[in-house]
Amino acid sequence: MDDVKQSAGEREAHLFALAERLQFSVEKNGERYTLTRTAGVKRPERETDLTLDQAEELLRRWKLRGLGGG
Repeated sequence: MDDVKQSAGEREAHLFALAERLQFSVEKNGERYTLTRTAGVKRPERETDLTLDQAEELLRRWKLRGLGGG
């Protein structure tokens, strides 16, 4: 069980680091995340109530699109 918690902690640390590189802010509420990006977009991009898996996937998609989002 400790390995699972450590893995989740490592994933969360990576999530926060990647979000920062992609100019997203991250808010954590319990086990859920809100990702917001205001840099380089006409309207703020905001996704709420995401699981860790969903937040990671959203950031992976943005990483593939590049900082410009397109």
